[in-house]
Amino acid sequence: MRFIHTSDWHLGKNLEGHPRIDEQRKFCEDFVKIVKEKDVDMVIIAGDIYDTANPPAEAERLFYKTVSEIASNGQRCVVVIAGNHDSPDRISAASNLAFEQGILIFGYPLSKTYTGKFDGFEIIDAKEGMTTIKIKDEEIKLLTLPYPSEKRLNDAFGATSDEERQMTYSQKVGDIFRNLQKEFREDTINIAVSHIFVAGGESSDSERQIQLGGSLLVERRDLPNRAQYTALGHLHKPQKGSELGCVYYSGSPLQYSKSERIYSKGAKLVELHPGEKAIVEDIMFKNYKPIEVFKCRGISDAIEVSEKNSGREIWSYFEIETDEVISQENIKILKGNLKDIIEIKPIMKEIEREIKYTDIRKKSMAELFRDFYRFSRNAEPSGELMSMFMEIAGEGGEE
Repeated sequence: MRFIHTSDWHLGKNLEGHPRIDEQRKFCEDFVKIVKEKDVDMVIIAGDIYDTANPPAEAERLFYKTVSEIASNGQRCVVVIAGNHDSPDRISAASNLAFEQGILIFGYPLSKTYTGKFDGFEIIDAKEGMTTIKIKDEEIKLLTLPYPSEKRLNDAFGATSDEERQMTYSQKVGDIFRNLQKEFREDTINIAVSHIFVAGGESSDSERQIQLGGSLLVERRDLPNRAQYTALGHLHKPQKGSELGCVYYSGSPLQYSKSERIYSKGAKLVELHPGEKAIVEDIMFKNYKPIEVFKCRGISDAIEVSEKNSGREIWSYFEIETDEVISQENIKILKGNLKDIIEIKPIMKEIEREIKYTDIRKKSMAELFRDFYRFSRNAEPSGELMSMFMEIAGEGGEE
């Protein structure tokens, strides 16, 4: 039995206000092709389907179109769990219609699906947090734990004693895993799926943190150690979640921040047989629009770099060493040469600042803001930023 493990699609996500839906659409089209080429029996999406709990309609249409093509009217099993960015109610709302196509959606911890027979597989048992699926005469035990927020976890855990109530977050997650994995057998294929932050995982700056002071971290000892493969979501960097077992984060399919540009994106192709170790292979995705950071020595160097890269489909950040404010004219030249510049950041040489005293009552709100921006950022505020500030400040007669 073979399946693909992916996660953290974040459909609808922007890059500092710039839409990524075109890249996401290309990824989804290519992913459908990969699934068909690899001829897998199942696809697991381990949470964060969307970037927000209330995603754009375009993102929802893209998701359901993609999973419908993958499932191919029940020829292939598709498993979807909610992540910390998803609304469990929203993604579960379509679960009945999705089920008819062979798409199993799990929104809350200990949620369950239904029994039923499809062209490519059969669900022979459906319990809270544990689904038994038959594919090619093999019996698969599928343990699912969608993102367990503290409230959702406590509701699912159902502590009855003071001792149970005082257990840590990790212990409660571990107890749910330990209880559910009792269903695993030597003669079945045993898979666990969850959206959690395992202690020691390497995160990036595009992930919404789901741990507060370590309180929402899951210790490796509390993972389902009887699973042949544990498919995790949340961390955008592909990595092993634990050396104690076959535990993997597939990572996100696209670069969603500057810090993610340094590693490749992909998914896991997994082959499993009862009682045997998982065979795990990396599937690499295309980088449809790379994120690049250009570190330049002076504005002339930056303009030359922008000219050389003109016409490339990239998201770019410029860090420019300079001893003077970058003029609006030069900014216009850079943006004229290279579209989709996300940021132009001056790196000013340290200079001694003369302290000047002035009566702020003699300056307008616009002058005060411009002075503050120059002092703190070593740059002139753009006209758009000034307009936005003045609108918020209510300059022009209002308080």
